[in-house]
Amino acid sequence: MQNTLCFDLGNSRLKCAVFQQENLQEVIVLEDISINTIHTVLQTYQPSHSILSSVIKDTEELEATLTQNTNFHKLNYESKLPFNSPVAKPQTIGADRLAICAAAVDLYPHQHVLVIVLGTCITFNYINTQHQFLGGAISPGMNMRFKAMNQHTALLPMVSPEKIVPLIGFDTKTNLLSGVQLGISKEIDGTIAEYKERFENLKVLLTGGDCTWILPFIKQTVIHDDNLLFKGLYSIGKNNWQ
Repeated sequence: MQNTLCFDLGNSRLKCAVFQQENLQEVIVLEDISINTIHTVLQTYQPSHSILSSVIKDTEELEATLTQNTNFHKLNYESKLPFNSPVAKPQTIGADRLAICAAAVDLYPHQHVLVIVLGTCITFNYINTQHQFLGGAISPGMNMRFKAMNQHTALLPMVSPEKIVPLIGFDTKTNLLSGVQLGISKEIDGTIAEYKERFENLKVLLTGGDCTWILPFIKQTVIHDDNLLFKGLYSIGKNNWQ
């Protein structure tokens, strides 16, 4: 069976998804992108194809290694995509946003789709029924908010997210948790409500590493998919591998 590796190099996490044919088999968390690490992954899975989505720098050695050992494509604004972006400069759109928009079009063709990504930043990404990515919004992610309050004040501590968060905080820690985790959930609920007023039969997809901490508090109906970006990468790869 043919194996494909889909690399997602984000600001906070380095991951690789393994596809066998079109089926996602597993997701690997990479400690680094050193040549030794990549050679180990290549030897383990013997891929025929690979694709890379990266928002970080210094990937030249990785790209060269994947090019030598697989049918490789690096996702960029010149890639063949299943959607277009008529209002934005395509070269300014992050590779991760390109991938999740491709997944949205592939999974829900000719529908209004809002994809919300909970990562280092929170992004709202709207694709219309004509497969046009019209933009959305970007706001600080969960950990960025926690860090900002800690680093820009004299007394507020750094806290970690929790699964149970009170609406009314009863000490400094729970006040911070309520402000960040419940605040993000209300931001998401409010944004979804406004989109639904404008677009009928809107599909709302939620993905990203912080879903665990935010999803339980969201009241609106969303479709949660941790692997949405990888599905988009694989879809894009099929149209770009030679």
